[in-house]
Amino acid sequence: MLLSIIIPCYNMERYLPECIDSLLQQNLNPTEYEIIIVNDESKDATLKVAQNYAAEHSNIIVIDKKNAGVGAARNTGYDLSKGKYIYFLDPDDYLAKNTVTTILDLMERNNLDILTFQSMPVVKRHVPLSKNIEYGVKNLEVQDGISYIADYKYSNEIWWFFIKRKFIEASGIRFVEGKWMEDAILTAELFIVANRMAHVDYDVHRYRILPTSAMRNKSPEHYNKVIFDNANAAHAYAELIKSVPKNHANADGCLKRLKTRQQSFVFFLLVRLMKSDISIDKIPTMLKEFEKIDAYPLNKFLSDDYNGIAYSILVYIFNRPHLINPSIKVFRTFYNLIK
Repeated sequence: MLLSIIIPCYNMERYLPECIDSLLQQNLNPTEYEIIIVNDESKDATLKVAQNYAAEHSNIIVIDKKNAGVGAARNTGYDLSKGKYIYFLDPDDYLAKNTVTTILDLMERNNLDILTFQSMPVVKRHVPLSKNIEYGVKNLEVQDGISYIADYKYSNEIWWFFIKRKFIEASGIRFVEGKWMEDAILTAELFIVANRMAHVDYDVHRYRILPTSAMRNKSPEHYNKVIFDNANAAHAYAELIKSVPKNHANADGCLKRLKTRQQSFVFFLLVRLMKSDISIDKIPTMLKEFEKIDAYPLNKFLSDDYNGIAYSILVYIFNRPHLINPSIKVFRTFYNLIK
């Protein structure tokens, strides 16, 4: 089997049909690929929608499991997959029509561990066709992952690249379970150890922007969990940074971007803290822990990846502990008045 597409689902009955339909419109024979839908104990009709598709399509497999989060759902699908290549897709997203064959052809002809491509954000409009897909004609710059990280402002998410199964199996890398930012960690882990990867500027993926998405969920319990999971990601990156061979020709560029990404977790953690109900008395202890791993102060955050007056102002405040508490108090006062 050529490809396994793994879709973790939780309460996605509204969007899952469009996601699945886009995968059934890829000029692939059903025997060439499988769609593994992992239902993470949804409370709506997600499971029923998935089962209805599976009843009509032999290459759709539905796994119904106890809720354990998106990382665990992705690992479950991966463990059951059989494809030569692996792709993780979110159920509220979808792919442009007839793009997968081109991506697979490029991976095969270039013997790639990872191939990244373009994603287009969408809100309500349906954009079924790629704006620039071609079949098997693109010349790719193949490089190792450390060089790739040095050269590209890469995205944290998992849905903008295909992965060779033998490569990910040999790496032993899996999603962190029970925490958010799990794909931000796995993406960097995979890139660092990849020997052959490339980017193609083909328009393939559709990223649906939802106010109800996990990262936009404003419930206090979820919001606070994301804050602490950002902290976990910053600490995970400390180990990643240590793993980069210092004698690699592009080590400096790679380390610079990884350090920027690590400090971005701390930056956005502090931004979220401003809107949270977490006691500001906890902030000094958190900052001391970040200092131990060189993730604070934010002296490497501002960069080509993150720039602008708003970022600069906030970094100025965040890098001065005596300004953080009064700034958060003032912000929370006004924020609670207007929300």
